[in-house]
Amino acid sequence: MAIKTSFRPIARGMLRPTRASAASRYTSSNLTFLHIRLASSAALAKKLNIGGREVTVPTGLFIGNEFRPAIGGNTFAVENPATGEEIVQVAEAREEDVNVAVTEARRAFEDKAWADVNPVERGELLLRLAQLMERDKEDLIALEMLDTGKTYRQASNLDFPGSVGTLKYYAGWADKLVGLTSFNIPGAFAYTRREPLGVCGQIIPWNFPLLMFTWKIAPAVVTGNTVVIKSAEATPLSALKMCELIKEAGFPAGTVNLLSGFGKTAGNALASHMDVDKVAFTGSTATGRAILKASAASNLKKVTLELGGKSPNIIFADADLDKAAEWSAWGINMNFGQTCHAGTRLYVHEDVYDAFLEKFTARMAALKVGDNFDRSVDQGPVNSKMQYDKILGYIESGRQEGATVHLGGSAAEASTKAGGKGYYVEPTIFTNVKPDMTISREEIFGPVVTVTKFKTEEEVIELANDTTYGLAGAVHTKDYARAVRMTNAIKAGTTWVNMYNLVHWSIPFGGYKQSGLGRECGEAVLENYTEVKAVYLNTGMAAPQ
Repeated sequence: MAIKTSFRPIARGMLRPTRASAASRYTSSNLTFLHIRLASSAALAKKLNIGGREVTVPTGLFIGNEFRPAIGGNTFAVENPATGEEIVQVAEAREEDVNVAVTEARRAFEDKAWADVNPVERGELLLRLAQLMERDKEDLIALEMLDTGKTYRQASNLDFPGSVGTLKYYAGWADKLVGLTSFNIPGAFAYTRREPLGVCGQIIPWNFPLLMFTWKIAPAVVTGNTVVIKSAEATPLSALKMCELIKEAGFPAGTVNLLSGFGKTAGNALASHMDVDKVAFTGSTATGRAILKASAASNLKKVTLELGGKSPNIIFADADLDKAAEWSAWGINMNFGQTCHAGTRLYVHEDVYDAFLEKFTARMAALKVGDNFDRSVDQGPVNSKMQYDKILGYIESGRQEGATVHLGGSAAEASTKAGGKGYYVEPTIFTNVKPDMTISREEIFGPVVTVTKFKTEEEVIELANDTTYGLAGAVHTKDYARAVRMTNAIKAGTTWVNMYNLVHWSIPFGGYKQSGLGRECGEAVLENYTEVKAVYLNTGMAAPQ
């Protein structure tokens, strides 16, 4: 998922010499582009048997409403995290493919005037896409489970309805983007209008591929932008299936273009491209820094970043401990801890520490880890061998630095049952953790949580904010005056009271400090995809003398 920091700007004009006309873009210097377009008239697709269900998934790059092979013919394997075995080969985008996709997106934005389409029609297209998703719900869920290791409950109860809800929500915003008017200037009338940015590059992570796809494209296209989106190399399948539906829904060619590929090539090229007007990225903080550098080194494109977290979850002595234990378990086990806002640092008041830890441990120990297609299983495998090794490495560092493994701490029994295949990790609790330990400082992105005692509000506020991150946090208490004080004091973009891990498409989501720039979701994200233009009209003002 990471993108190398050695970005090389892609010069304007490599495939698109000017913005004057479509004809100027399709010259003899673009024969490769024309060849690949003609060579890919038929969709590339693969039939998969997923738990007895036959699902067809495209395997090409989706550019200009066509699935195409990569220009260089490159492909890469998509792996099943439950077995470690190959699912399918998909086309791998490289720099030249990014250039073609950006050219198509620019053509759709300018020559086809996507921004000038009746906003109601843009909203109707999003609604139509949502309806097609609902028609093909079980296919999309099956692909998401196969590709990510998610359970059916996670994919069907959270990810899928969140994705459909996102499309419907932004469809409703289509005709509600209005400006301001002012009569406050004698002799003049002023108003503002909100205009789309242009071509938006979007890079999504592997932990919520379907949800992040809709989170990214919906606000971009409804405001009149066109999109080139890169899926995570570990989880491209649901996004590819969505592009089939985008074409079926009737989106104009080039409005949404999808590239499967790696950060060091396709992601690098997209972030550095001189004809991309904005980049939206969800992923690691290290890669976010690299994207900011690429923006500065290229055309100073606008950048929004939704990055990592190391979120505090605070249990006060007056909390309902049974409910706090349930919500705290959900706080770390939603998507098996593979979420940026996971409640990975538990702080428990010393008066209830032992009682809470007993309840929390029992809840964590009861989780069933195994085959994610087994409906009785609570947690499937983590997403990849790389993530598996990373999580076990963090667990070992906790041991080496002196923390106590209170529960778990190794590969899950499911890995043994699978003959050593698949990437299963036990839910893990550490106690006796010091603030300077690696497991207390760095984002693990797995089912690993630390539990620490505290005495006072002042102490726990300091502990909670002692991090470079600021994505989320939670407080469990029956004292709502305290709840307000604490949520005000926690430096994070999202805070919860007596709950954890509720994120809704209608509410802004993003981070403080090194957890990112800008916001996803809600009305707030629309600011990231529009420019505000001020217009002054003279109604009688004389020129200054």
